[in-house]
Amino acid sequence: MGQRIVVVAGGERVPTPLPGEVANAIVVAADSGLDGAFDAGLPVSVAIGDFDSVSSTALERAGREGVRIERHPAEKDQTDLELALHEAIRLGATDVIVLGIGGGRQDHLLANLLVLGAPFLASCRVTAYVAGARVHVVRGGAVVELVGAVGETVTLVPVGGPGVGITTTGLKYSLRDDRLEPGTTRGVSNVIEQSPATVALAEGVLLAILPGQGAS
Repeated sequence: MGQRIVVVAGGERVPTPLPGEVANAIVVAADSGLDGAFDAGLPVSVAIGDFDSVSSTALERAGREGVRIERHPAEKDQTDLELALHEAIRLGATDVIVLGIGGGRQDHLLANLLVLGAPFLASCRVTAYVAGARVHVVRGGAVVELVGAVGETVTLVPVGGPGVGITTTGLKYSLRDDRLEPGTTRGVSNVIEQSPATVALAEGVLLAILPGQGAS
């Protein structure tokens, strides 16, 4: 069995109802994600960040409940979310669920989406829920199932370089050993015709985004 870890960022409210895969996972909160985790009834094991936006109430509760606090300076080279993701790796994560990265500044949203595809997370299955959407990270050598309603939109976005050897099943516009270059819009607005659809990738990293699908 792998280790499932939920990372809660502070960008937006945690989706309700909670995704089913959150149950019984270890929870790591990034800064004000501590407020979001507590509001959603999640038991937090670790809180990490510079804590410039968390409430004093949440920090006091964390102290009472024995949450491990990892405090970092405000002037740092990583966002609180990236710090929390590194902590998830240190805890042995093989499956990472990220909540609460939408809302707030658009530069933070873009950076937080891109960090999901970072090399240090290559050993993990990564899924994020953001602004009503579900985002799956697809890495070279992997096949990822996309569970959604027939007719639901799926967008494939290459990050960090081209996506090479892309093959899909169950999508209206199928790809067969295809290539998507960074900056292309060719992967935008595909459609699920049979669920679960699948995306296989030989090399690179893709974000597979179901923009209308939140928690299920």
